[in-house]
Amino acid sequence: MKEITDEPQCPVSLLDGGTALCDVIDNHIQEQTLAEKNAFFVADLGVIMRQHVRWRTHMPQTRPYYAVRCNSSPAVIEVLAALGSGFTCSNKSELELVQSHGIPSEDIIYSGVCKQVSHIKYAAKNGVDLLVCDNEAELRKISRCHPNAKLLLQVSTEACNPGDEMGMPFGCSLKDCRHLLERAKELGVQVVGVRSHVSSPCEDDQVYVHAVSDARCIFDMAEEIGFSMSILDIGGGFSGSETQLEMIKCAVMSVVDLYFPSSTGVSIIAEPGSFFVSTAFTLAVNIISKAAVARDCQDQKENELSANEEPAFQYYMNEGVYGPFSSKLSESFIAAPSVHKNTCRDSPVFSSSLWGPSGDDLDQVVDHCLLPELNIGDWLLFAHAGAYTLGQPLFPSTDSTPPPIYYIISSRDWLEMQDTGVTSETMLKNFSWVPYFLSSCQTEAALSVPA
Repeated sequence: MKEITDEPQCPVSLLDGGTALCDVIDNHIQEQTLAEKNAFFVADLGVIMRQHVRWRTHMPQTRPYYAVRCNSSPAVIEVLAALGSGFTCSNKSELELVQSHGIPSEDIIYSGVCKQVSHIKYAAKNGVDLLVCDNEAELRKISRCHPNAKLLLQVSTEACNPGDEMGMPFGCSLKDCRHLLERAKELGVQVVGVRSHVSSPCEDDQVYVHAVSDARCIFDMAEEIGFSMSILDIGGGFSGSETQLEMIKCAVMSVVDLYFPSSTGVSIIAEPGSFFVSTAFTLAVNIISKAAVARDCQDQKENELSANEEPAFQYYMNEGVYGPFSSKLSESFIAAPSVHKNTCRDSPVFSSSLWGPSGDDLDQVVDHCLLPELNIGDWLLFAHAGAYTLGQPLFPSTDSTPPPIYYIISSRDWLEMQDTGVTSETMLKNFSWVPYFLSSCQTEAALSVPA
């Protein structure tokens, strides 16, 4: 377990009432204009806090277990831990990360379906007992390497979006559950609950309804075999929209109350990831090259424009699908960005596509959007950039490093966190809370944090 040191690991800028997110972005861009114009993130920790308030309002019976693979930045882990969230880790690195922040082992689920033996042994050694399992091969590995494990049986659900590659089915079928439960009994492994696999954003409430009703069948099956299960994990798939959360509250929680009333003592949990972090992060990227092409050049040998033809533009950015936009490789949709420069309201817009810097045909971030004509050196802002954007570059080069993250929180949100008892000793020691001045992003003096 990593000890809390006196040296703060993560600077967080405190914004006064007159400073907004756009001011911070403006300031960093202004500084970058004099430097290398590297991409960067700005993360508002107050958004994560407000998303947690929304979760508690709509899903008071359901404890969130944050999916670490979605965004593993230290500030996110610290804030969600202080808010009382549990954590779902898909590999050993994530287990080590979460435990280094002092998260109790009982608040961690090891969710990787195909686990290395060494990783299972690490979980056993470090007291992480809640593991996910959906097949007999994994069950046998766990029984050998982690005899004290408490399993969540992962069950496949109906696809939310049949055309979505990220919606590939994982988990055992309902008819295979009895076989796995019987094998677990023979091997002496505890099965303590059911986990429904819902990963990609799901707007169909019936997927969750069917998952809960299937779980009831598995709970009954397990009781016949001799298990006393106590955890229902309804999975992920939470997009962050108010509509979806209200839909799940109305449709799903009524089914939960029917099949798993509070008198049963079953704990209801879920695994939101994007829900907490997507809207908290904004990514600023720079245009490094551009090309004007004919709008319809399928039958042309050269992309030459005729005198009366309106151009389309290809813009090349300093980040692409081998960096923060890697989710595009799995067919995820990347929304069009906003332009960071003053333009007239009636300025013409042109058909545009946005590309990363690699020169690879796969490195197309946005297929089509309408933008005013941009110049090299202009900046684009991608909102909702907090989910699956912070991994190491997939296409390493001599200077390929992840964009830096500048954390901010408004004074109002900070005081609210203190008033509600959210701030923890770990947060106060691991963060350096500094006042933000528009004249400079690099502040010298640390703020004395109120008790």
